Amino acid sequence: MKSLDTIPIGSTVKVKKISKDTHIKRRLLDMGVIPGVTIEVVGKAPLGDPIEIFLRGYKLTLRKDEAANIFVE
Repeated sequence: MKSLDTIPIGSTVKVKKISKDTHIKRRLLDMGVIPGVTIEVVGKAPLGDPIEIFLRGYKLTLRKDEAANIFVE
């Protein structure tokens, strides 16, 4: 498993888990980032923050520290 912030642009991955000790877990779940959902990494800013992803028919932009709490494979 890798964290979402390490996945290269153009890759499609599946969410396996979200860190339990994060204060943003509830927000991520409310936005549809749940275990089993497929995510495509659409883009990253030049320094890697923020990260744009595509899931469930919409684009979502996450900060790098938020994406680091999402584990994918």
